[in-house]
Amino acid sequence: MMGGRRARLRAGTKNASCQSSISALQEAPRAGGGGTRGGPPAPRVQRGFYRYAQRHLRAAFPSLPTREQFNRQVRQQHAVLEAFFLHLVQLLAAQRCAYEALDSSGVPTRDAKRRGAGWLPGLADMGWSNRLGWYEGFHVLLAVNPVGMITGFGFGPASTKDQPLAETSCALRRQPHPGLASVGAPACGPSVVAKGFEGRANHQTWQRAYGAQLICPPKRTSRTPWPKGLRRWVARVRQSVETVYAKLWHTFRLDRERPHDLSGFQARLTAKMALHNFCIWFNGQRGRPWLAFTDLVAW
Repeated sequence: MMGGRRARLRAGTKNASCQSSISALQEAPRAGGGGTRGGPPAPRVQRGFYRYAQRHLRAAFPSLPTREQFNRQVRQQHAVLEAFFLHLVQLLAAQRCAYEALDSSGVPTRDAKRRGAGWLPGLADMGWSNRLGWYEGFHVLLAVNPVGMITGFGFGPASTKDQPLAETSCALRRQPHPGLASVGAPACGPSVVAKGFEGRANHQTWQRAYGAQLICPPKRTSRTPWPKGLRRWVARVRQSVETVYAKLWHTFRLDRERPHDLSGFQARLTAKMALHNFCIWFNGQRGRPWLAFTDLVAW
């Protein structure tokens, strides 16, 4: 049955959309914007933007496929989007910095109150987030430099703790895997992490095994508290990471993704990360503030 279904899908109209066209269309609706008169709507789902593209962007994309074909092609272009993300990191020498910040956040993919297994059983699950409460989805880890550029990212089920995510990221940066290149290259300096990544024994093990140095503030009840100046510095670093996450949540609508397939979520997440870094590169070319995205993505 599956073989017959695939044959019927391939029997549709052949489209000649190139990789660059598919990548451009995939990244365009990631920007929040929307709602201005004469421009595309602010869609809750991707089909809203695609309807706009069919009506107004035919001149730019003459071989625009159907939405179903487009979605399948996007899933196939994950490697292209990932390569574009990594190219921007190298182009801007984003990892030539004194330190990076490592932090995680929950990304819902389904209403946690809905019954049933959903579209991603065994992949997305239930987890706790201070921002969301209980949610169903994935746990995303970002590495961010002082400017706000994302140097690497990965994700796991929502129930995954911070420490396993961090260890996997450090291991893959030291021993790269071709299928998980999005974690990026080893950091040139230490990584500043939040208290959720605490564990001196883990940090020492990771430094010996992977050469990763982590700076983690102690608990308030620690016998050796940090001085106020150092605590304020860590707070400023944490604020920069939270700003990047805010861009992903609100400007690029990461919280509104409702994927039906893991490859679709990977492609959409990678497109958002690449678009974030592209906006930083574009602002640098124009002499604008690095994270001034609002008027860049307004339709």
